[in-house]
Amino acid sequence: MDFLTRGDVRIAYDVHNPGGAGTPLLLSHGFSATGRMWDANVDVLGADRPVVTWDQRGHGRSSAPHDASRYGEDACLGDMAALLDAVGAERAVIGGMSLGGYLALAFHQLYPERCAALLLVDTGPGYKSDRGRAAWNEHCEKRAAAIEAEGFAGGASTETRAAAHDDPIGLAYAARYVMAQRDDHVIRSLPDVAVPTLVVVGADDTGFLAATDYMESHIAGARKVVIPDAGHASNMDQPAAFNTAVRAFLDDLP
Repeated sequence: MDFLTRGDVRIAYDVHNPGGAGTPLLLSHGFSATGRMWDANVDVLGADRPVVTWDQRGHGRSSAPHDASRYGEDACLGDMAALLDAVGAERAVIGGMSLGGYLALAFHQLYPERCAALLLVDTGPGYKSDRGRAAWNEHCEKRAAAIEAEGFAGGASTETRAAAHDDPIGLAYAARYVMAQRDDHVIRSLPDVAVPTLVVVGADDTGFLAATDYMESHIAGARKVVIPDAGHASNMDQPAAFNTAVRAFLDDLP
């Protein structure tokens, strides 16, 4: 376990196979999860490369400041760039699940030169319509309010497996200020993605099947893999099938 500090926020991360010669892989977890959600994947995916897992601000071992201004999409993207700097990686395969996948796409838009490829797991690119985005943001606000009212029990979800957090306020603020979406900049950026992209979804992840189809059709050359008997955490539900699919993608990268 290592830490980096940005301002007054400490970000926890782990580097698996730090001596690997392949292009590093940065994996971002979903909302209310931690870097531990990749435990069943890192050995296979990192057989020939460093794999960096981390706890987003407000989650796990990272700081959970009681200050809304310390949260936001831009803050998380800055954390991701700082992680690459910390491990000496100019470029990396940028991957993520759910919220982490959305952040991967946002990172590509902001730092395309640092992205060697994208791995998008059980995620979506956001909404073009104000109406769809408003409904999503209402969901995020309800999650935040439930956590503020009920503590960690209010944040329970599929991704929460293998997760431990120090302070529920971090999850509430992450829901309200990171998971909520301010505009359509990410979904509009899909045609600009010019790196190899793998989109993975669980066959039973009904809320994200359409989003997966959309990303496949709007990112040039994107591959899609559907994992049978898996829901909204396909890497945890069916780790062997997930690892096989992602390993094949990584092996084909230039």
